[in-house]
Amino acid sequence: MTELATRAQAFGLIAEGVAAGLSAPWRLYLARGCRYLSLSVGDRTEWDAWRTHLGCPELNVRVYDAGGEVRRSSTAEVVLDGCRISVELVEEVTTDDLERLLVVDPSGADPEDR
Repeated sequence: MTELATRAQAFGLIAEGVAAGLSAPWRLYLARGCRYLSLSVGDRTEWDAWRTHLGCPELNVRVYDAGGEVRRSSTAEVVLDGCRISVELVEEVTTDDLERLLVVDPSGADPEDR
């Protein structure tokens, strides 16, 4: 597959998602050589919609300190036709969010489902 065909395929994949009703990513990065495509979205609903649309099986969540602010980076990835595609959401979280993660729910429900 030539670079042009790969670029067209990558942008076509995003266009299909938007045409299907998904919000357009606020940032799109396509690496030279079309081996990596990164989408940044604005909220968890958009992140869930894009990762479902793309069929991303790999999920990674990282919490880190960014100069006094706590942030959570959620990344979902999939490899399609030799191109690694990631959907990323970066959110600021508060200590209330962190404390909620430490509380054991006796019902066994996933905290993300609340």
